[in-house]
Amino acid sequence: MVKLNRIYTRTGDDGTTGLGDGARRLKTDVRVVAMGSVDEANAALGVARLFAEGAVDALLAQVQNDLFDLGADLAVPDDGQPKSWTPLRLDARRVEALEQAIDLYNGEMEPLSSFILPAGSPLSAHLHLARTIARRAERDCVALTQVAHEVVSPPVTTYLNRLSDLLFVLARHANDQGRADVLWVPGKV
Repeated sequence: MVKLNRIYTRTGDDGTTGLGDGARRLKTDVRVVAMGSVDEANAALGVARLFAEGAVDALLAQVQNDLFDLGADLAVPDDGQPKSWTPLRLDARRVEALEQAIDLYNGEMEPLSSFILPAGSPLSAHLHLARTIARRAERDCVALTQVAHEVVSPPVTTYLNRLSDLLFVLARHANDQGRADVLWVPGKV
């Protein structure tokens, strides 16, 4: 388990940060940027949870834990070298759990007949914000896969893709199961 006695170490004052394997990377490194976007998505979910209750809150709590696992996965690059420990990798079954939740909550709503605006109830608005941050985290992880010699565990980008779908569905659910969605009206003046 992690034990933090001191919060500041001064080791990042030079513009670098430590990865889970001890390597140091610039804070602008693509891997560090991806990790930061995942962290930001997790923080946005924490704010959304202020408005969530019951099963939705429990689901979001699980997602927050999953995002920590995902961040830990990103923090220890798979460099093909043996390690003295087994790095934590995101379990692909977490993607299946998201898909089941999407099917459950989406099945309770009428199909969309229009694009919707990211608005409505406070929970819906916060879930839409978290959704857009999750999409950025996904883009950042895809960008990381395009860097030579960088490896991203396959479930990572898939999870982030499904997460943004789940957050869209939950945002609609938070708007009276989609009945209070704010519809986009093209060209409205």
